[in-house]
Amino acid sequence: MLALLCGGQGLLSADMFDLVADRPEAATIFEVATRLLGEDPRHLVQSTGSDRLATNRTSQILSVTAALTMHACIQDALPEQLAVTGYSVGEMAAWSVAGIWTAATALRLTDERARAMDVAGGVGGRLGYVRGLRRLAIERLTERHHCAIAITNPGDLFVIGGREPDVIAVCAAALAAGAVRADLLAVKIASHTTHLATAVAPLRAALAAETSAGPVAGRLLLAGGDGERVVAAATAAAKLAAQVATPVDWATTLEVLSESGVDRALDLGPGHALAEMARAELPEVQCYAADAFHSIGGIRKWLTSG
Repeated sequence: MLALLCGGQGLLSADMFDLVADRPEAATIFEVATRLLGEDPRHLVQSTGSDRLATNRTSQILSVTAALTMHACIQDALPEQLAVTGYSVGEMAAWSVAGIWTAATALRLTDERARAMDVAGGVGGRLGYVRGLRRLAIERLTERHHCAIAITNPGDLFVIGGREPDVIAVCAAALAAGAVRADLLAVKIASHTTHLATAVAPLRAALAAETSAGPVAGRLLLAGGDGERVVAAATAAAKLAAQVATPVDWATTLEVLSESGVDRALDLGPGHALAEMARAELPEVQCYAADAFHSIGGIRKWLTSG
């Protein structure tokens, strides 16, 4: 089974739309994103400084646009049976890929998600990461510095969230304790922590108003937060809303993908972080990132050769 992985924030670049920029299949998605952003995303990533790209709302919309445009360009080459999941905001794209929402609805709801998070989080939030310490050590450090584990990745890689000075303190303490690496991420909001608790209710209402059915036949949609299969869309929508203020266990989601019979995976982007984690954690699964290919034709050829 093929799995499609939809990436989260933090891996935006000037060339992130190069493969899909001129593809007619992606045109309507770019039009929707342009209305939301006030500027064509293809131009935005090439002409705007990193500070604006890192703002929460812009970053979320660009990230979801990347996954949705890539999917639009390859969807007719996909097998009938496939698994889909998303990392953090990538779940918004994954629900569209699974057939629950149109791409336009996914982008509009991503906008509402980002706005609710901004209102709840205010200013001063940040995500960082620590690699190379065990979970118990991370829990002690985050508790000491008033932060929290936001995302658990495989290979002792943890994303932490909190106020920026506190996240910086955790990173410094982690390095002193022997972490391999620790630093800030470009995401300037404390996603997946209780800092965003007041964003859950308005997002739950927005999702509920647009969610009436589950995935289409042949799509195995897994929640990125814990790998649970999404069947009853209304219940899952409430869980998806709650995820902005609760931790994500991506390591478990990858385990569930493997247990579900996945033997190939394509990271739709943005970037290639999900492909790298999947390759390291699931050596039996053939994993590629879309941005590792030179053309959409190359991706389609790989998809149909399996």
